[in-house]
Amino acid sequence: MSTFAEENVPGRHGPSATVQADPREVGRVRTEYSPAHDGDPDPGEIVWTWVPYEENDGRGKDRPVLVVAREAGGTFLAVPLSSKRHDGDLEWVPIGSGPWDRTGRDSWVDADRVLRLHEDGMRREACALDRMRFNLVRRRLQERYGWS
Repeated sequence: MSTFAEENVPGRHGPSATVQADPREVGRVRTEYSPAHDGDPDPGEIVWTWVPYEENDGRGKDRPVLVVAREAGGTFLAVPLSSKRHDGDLEWVPIGSGPWDRTGRDSWVDADRVLRLHEDGMRREACALDRMRFNLVRRRLQERYGWS
């Protein structure tokens, strides 16, 4: 059973809903590091959005994601973060801890799961990831999908 607060999470419903994207079918992707403290989502920033569960059955969770690319149509590509340990799992890139996790837990980025986000479907309440850690994620995405 969901609560009213969960129903109104940005990215959960409607035209600004966060959806899973097939990374091999999104066309040419140019990842970039361009965070700007302007209130708008930018590649290199960690933002919060509704992330549907992989079963795609309507359930999901409000969670942090790393924006990795801006698409021509005004949408963004992002990869989800998790605080669950994924040591040694090649689909997960360790990025350590940061202000996106209030308790300071280490995080991993799921390079195997790409999400398409809309500007209205995100909360801009997190931070920019530093360039070194962003480049670790970028390299993994380049290796997996041939993105530039």
